[in-house]
Amino acid sequence: MSAATPSTAAMATMRAAGAEARARIRAGFDGPTSGMAPGLVQANLISVPADWAFDVLLFTQRNPKPCPVVDVLEPGQLASALAPGSDIRTDIPGYRIWENGALADEVTDATAAWEAHPDLVSFLIGCSFTFENGLTEAGIPIRHQAAGRNVPMYRTSTACRPAGRISGDMVVSMRSIPAAQVAEAVRITDRFPAVHGAPIHIGEPSQIGIDDLSTPDFGDAPVIEDGDIPVFWACGVTPQAAIQASGIPFAITHSPGKMFITDEPEDSYRQ
Repeated sequence: MSAATPSTAAMATMRAAGAEARARIRAGFDGPTSGMAPGLVQANLISVPADWAFDVLLFTQRNPKPCPVVDVLEPGQLASALAPGSDIRTDIPGYRIWENGALADEVTDATAAWEAHPDLVSFLIGCSFTFENGLTEAGIPIRHQAAGRNVPMYRTSTACRPAGRISGDMVVSMRSIPAAQVAEAVRITDRFPAVHGAPIHIGEPSQIGIDDLSTPDFGDAPVIEDGDIPVFWACGVTPQAAIQASGIPFAITHSPGKMFITDEPEDSYRQ
């Protein structure tokens, strides 16, 4: 993390922005959170029964690029230390409920699912939406934001390191970047290892097992302008692919592109 510390006034303003974003979500906003509360860290979610928590923790430790953990909530804990007063059951725009590795439901309020499984351990995993603010400040276009779309995400042929009972392939998010700005995008994102860091691949999608960019596995179809190059970042949806591959008996995750917004400033995760 960076040694720079925001002022007390700046921290208060950031916390207010995070609380406002979560209140808006709690009130019914159910869209993607890319561009929401700029300057604050966003996070993916995976919650599993306590007897699966060690396997998930080991999986994240062995695969830090797609699964950089920013917080772990103890069994039954509902508020993250990164967002005091938050409620992990209601403060994400969309949730996925998984049973035996299959998607069973998608909801905007997961309170009932949590009540049925009170021992859930929740992992918050850094999200690349965090560094999009830095790209924007550098004049690098975020095509999905401009189009009002969710970021496109793809399963790859890159296997993650298995851990205990969990295995699966890496998922990536893709942003099409003007060729002249790719190097700058790499430089900016490399400074944020806690939210996936630098890209894992640039250019030809087939080299990482993606056959058709126009049909992402998660999110919306990409916007690609003339002169753009596809750039791929490891993605925190990877645990959802692992849930499917491993048949985890029960889990709750965020819906892809719909993240948990913390009160943490992005600068505290910049190296």
